Amino acid sequence: MLMMKNNKVARLHYMANGFRLLSPGDHVLCAVTGKAIPLDELRYWSVIRQEAYASAEISTRATLGKA
Repeated sequence: MLMMKNNKVARLHYMANGFRLLSPGDHVLCAVTGKAIPLDELRYWSVIRQEAYASAEISTRATLGKA
């Protein structure tokens, strides 16, 4: 069983259908807002940019360069 560290930022490798944990933690930071995103709530990321987003709207804005 993988043990998560509370209140620590995880490092992830983002892939098309998921992500791989590189460094343990319980959340990542949104690349645009800096908001903490719990790993179990992470739904939006960029494989190309290797960054996470807090919402679909923020992901779209970042993709279109309007962040």
